[in-house]
Amino acid sequence: MSNSYYVYSLKDPRIKPAKIFYIGKGTGSRLTDHLNNIDDTRKGKYIVEIINSGNKPILSKIVDKLTEEQAFQIELELITSLGTIDTGGILYNTVIPKLVKRRIDDKIVVPQGTVEKAQLALKLLKDAITSLASENPQGITNSDCAHYLGLQSD
Repeated sequence: MSNSYYVYSLKDPRIKPAKIFYIGKGTGSRLTDHLNNIDDTRKGKYIVEIINSGNKPILSKIVDKLTEEQAFQIELELITSLGTIDTGGILYNTVIPKLVKRRIDDKIVVPQGTVEKAQLALKLLKDAITSLASENPQGITNSDCAHYLGLQSD
């Protein structure tokens, strides 16, 4: 088990005190990748705004020397606490793919942070299944995946 993961934030220096606008987890150069390879997401566009104003986002490691699971948990808690733009929060993280169309029922109450928790849980589950599959190159059935990962319901 590797303790090479960290959780980080990107902050806008134009606001005093500097305002967090993105939370992530990673290893190696993941933190600086946001500035070296600016993407076309709303986070990337916000980074461009900061740079075009003559500033540079502040890159901060919040905590390091974590396992991947610990990093996911801390990232989840921070994103849930601060909220995303989509949920009325401050973060430019995009957890829900934009192309997914969902039927909205006004009678359903979705507590703040619930969607982010579910999306991060799905990512963890995918990683667990991928790991299980890679350790069993002879193949493993969906049923066995569910069994060995404790995913049966009552």
